[in-house]
Amino acid sequence: MRVRVEGDSMRPALQPGDWLLVRQGAMVRPGDLVVARLPGDPDRLIVKRAQWRGDDGWWLESDNQRAPGRRDSWDFGPVNDIVGRVVLRYWPPRRRRAPSER
Repeated sequence: MRVRVEGDSMRPALQPGDWLLVRQGAMVRPGDLVVARLPGDPDRLIVKRAQWRGDDGWWLESDNQRAPGRRDSWDFGPVNDIVGRVVLRYWPPRRRRAPSER
């Protein structure tokens, strides 16, 4: 499946407008970027970094804890509903890379 990134919670790894290819049902390891269903709003998907797996599910965190509107396991606890693991990030065709990224 493919997912579009919105918001700043995963900066600098992911930026708004990036697209992700997600392998559904893939094995997840600590440090992987994953797509999960937002607890309490299962129609909404979130992209987070898997930190560890406990008895209650995966602890998922944002890379940018200071992002406005950021929500992760610090807010809702461990997550069981992992959709898949991010396997590829690609940019929209019109986004240019900054000179420092070339």
